[in-house]
Amino acid sequence: MLALVVLGVYPLLFIAGAAFTDSSLGRPFQEWVGTETIEKVLGDADAVATLGRTLVYALGVSAASLALGVVAALALHGAVRSGSFVRTLLLLPLITPPVIVGTLWKLVYNPGGGLLATVLGFFGAPRDAIAPLSSTTWALPGIALADVWEWTPLVALLVFTALLAQDAQTLEAARLDGAHGFALFRYITLPAISGVVAAAFFIRLVLAFKVFDLVFMMTSGGPGQATTTTSYLIYQAALREFDLGKAAVITLLLAMLVTVATLPFALVARRLQVNHE
Repeated sequence: MLALVVLGVYPLLFIAGAAFTDSSLGRPFQEWVGTETIEKVLGDADAVATLGRTLVYALGVSAASLALGVVAALALHGAVRSGSFVRTLLLLPLITPPVIVGTLWKLVYNPGGGLLATVLGFFGAPRDAIAPLSSTTWALPGIALADVWEWTPLVALLVFTALLAQDAQTLEAARLDGAHGFALFRYITLPAISGVVAAAFFIRLVLAFKVFDLVFMMTSGGPGQATTTTSYLIYQAALREFDLGKAAVITLLLAMLVTVATLPFALVARRLQVNHE
């Protein structure tokens, strides 16, 4: 109970108090302002657009990580005896600090000799014209690619563990009845691991909503506001503008957005797990 109060209730009450008061980083809770800060944030087109951008980003990278993770897990399961080295390699993105991941992919996208420019230049494209992180169109997809690379192994390992737990007799009986390839996966394997797949998507979605390190290291929210996510906007409000009240309001809005977006997937994951048991 003490841990719950310290780690959960107190921060929530502090954020709620800051949202309804005139609060700076050095002097919180100076004066009660009611819903003034909330109305100000909701009237800020950039702040509202950031919430929508974060939602689209989180759903996109989560879906990509889930699809790639399931495919990778199936490939590993098919080569379970010779895949130990590959499974070890899968851990590398997970144990790499996000700051290092952001730096690595920033170097990949570097138009002055990065991997992307070098590869495309080999096929005749002008190297100095390839700068995804400087483009308002491609900067966010560039960050998304790095995010997917970092967290897809988590989904793959979760699904791979579920594949190992399948009933071998059920699989053998299905093969004897003529189920092979996609049919075996669609009607036997997928129902057996659906609860884990849904849970993996839920975990990945929560992680995607929190993205900050990659944005900070790769683009600092730019160009313009093209890659400013809600977590980065909270950082700007609290630690650059020293407006703790605004940061608290944005935090509460993000919490509500995450709750609304993840609750259906959490319920689906729970239902699938119960049905499987």
